[in-house]
Amino acid sequence: MKVHRRSMLLFFMGILFAGNISAQKAFKEATLVYQINIESQSGKQEIAKSLDGATLTVYLKAGQSRSEMLNALGTETTLYDAKAAKGAILKSYSGQKLMITLNAANWAQKNKYFHDLAFNIDNNIETINGFSCKKATALLPEGKSVIVYFAPDLLPANNDYNNAFSKLPGLPVRYQVESGKLLFTYNLQKIGYESIPASTFELPKTGYRIMTYEENQQLRKGGK
Repeated sequence: MKVHRRSMLLFFMGILFAGNISAQKAFKEATLVYQINIESQSGKQEIAKSLDGATLTVYLKAGQSRSEMLNALGTETTLYDAKAAKGAILKSYSGQKLMITLNAANWAQKNKYFHDLAFNIDNNIETINGFSCKKATALLPEGKSVIVYFAPDLLPANNDYNNAFSKLPGLPVRYQVESGKLLFTYNLQKIGYESIPASTFELPKTGYRIMTYEENQQLRKGGK
């Protein structure tokens, strides 16, 4: 009887231990779907309302990522392959399609404002959208705060898909980003672990006007 009880105890301890290991294991492949709430900080809500229903879908597979923002005005997609050190930004608005190519230096420059934020973490647990989260706060160069609620049990193996969260020990569930006079709040709605086709991360071969990241930066500086 004692042997039987000891065997049962070891069995349940094994299940518990395995569960803890599984909960902390990084995932290499997933599809993340965020709902985006957009507010105007200038008091003019027309632009924010025109973007109602915006979503961000992020595809992660090993060192590859695809982040696709869809709103009423069009679609903007960023693809990057960390191993190959190349990618692109695809913009599709009003029937116009533009591909801006990226190399490793471009990727670093594009993300330098939010690069490697140092977060202070509050260990209190809060449930957001069904996920157990901790609150993390970081300061931007001009002194503004970035607040992120993240799930510490969900660990993407590729955390460089968004350089702002490269030092965050978990998956962002809710966070805010300012762009001009607009405030974007991202809320994670669901995660899918189904296999993602390799074609998801391939750059289109036709249909886009192509320019380099440097050319696009010059165009923006010229106000054209």
